[in-house]
Amino acid sequence: MKTRFVLRMMLPVVASIFSLNVHAQETGTSTSSTSTTTVETQQAPANYELPQAPWWVSRFKVSAGLFFVVNNTNVSINGTGGRVGTDIDLESDLGFKKNTVNFLGDFQWRISRRSRIDLSWVSLRRKSDHTLQRDITFGDNTYHINSRVDAYFNTDIYRVSYGYAFLSKPKYEAGVLIGAHVVGLGTGISLSGANINTQAERYSITAPLPDVGVWGGYAIAPRWAIQGELSWLQLTIDDVKGRIWSGSLQVTYHIIAGLDASVGYTGLNFKVDATRPHFNGDLKWGYNGPSISASYSFGHKWWR
Repeated sequence: MKTRFVLRMMLPVVASIFSLNVHAQETGTSTSSTSTTTVETQQAPANYELPQAPWWVSRFKVSAGLFFVVNNTNVSINGTGGRVGTDIDLESDLGFKKNTVNFLGDFQWRISRRSRIDLSWVSLRRKSDHTLQRDITFGDNTYHINSRVDAYFNTDIYRVSYGYAFLSKPKYEAGVLIGAHVVGLGTGISLSGANINTQAERYSITAPLPDVGVWGGYAIAPRWAIQGELSWLQLTIDDVKGRIWSGSLQVTYHIIAGLDASVGYTGLNFKVDATRPHFNGDLKWGYNGPSISASYSFGHKWWR
């Protein structure tokens, strides 16, 4: 009972000390005691100011928008017993729409004025109903010319990255980043019409694709900024060989406190060769196009 009583008495004190220490770190002075305050006041100049970052650098930022994608997709799925799959152009051979509109989302956490962590997600759902203009081999099945087929190609792309700004000034910043795209996809073909469900092939794979790159931003006016990044890497992990490059360029306008709007252009192009039980083949995919988004910023920051 005494121990619990002591703990209850100490907790508010510890919390108060922690709060005072945090406040002292943020302001450059200490309020924990009179003597400490006197010492630190002597060390810090009276006109001390927090470092200044570009206006778009916020502690937390959540973004959402639309991505107007131009797709270029090739897939080849091998079958068993050395059966080689056809290199299928999804847009030309299977009638997939080349242009699609998709949702995109992003979360950014500024650990400090120079360091940032980004999490993003893009989801694409595509399907087609098409009459074949040539024979194609997909996995263990061959679909002949003039056959009516249903096909789908679904993708979720998650990205996590860490960036550090070697240059950080009131009007601009530039740095390097390291991260990874995790691509989860599923694709399949089945006969439709009178022969529905007599032949069907479905495959899926999740491929991690690390990348490194550069990023930066420049304030072209008090409310306008241009930002961009570029990343690339080629790597083999176990039975998955991947190559990826991605880039983006956007113009951002600061509407009101905490709210920005952006228009830009984004591209992601990758190639995956894999030998796995549920996916033996290769995939080449490029999706590029303009985007529009809005961002909400919040959280206390330790810079101006």
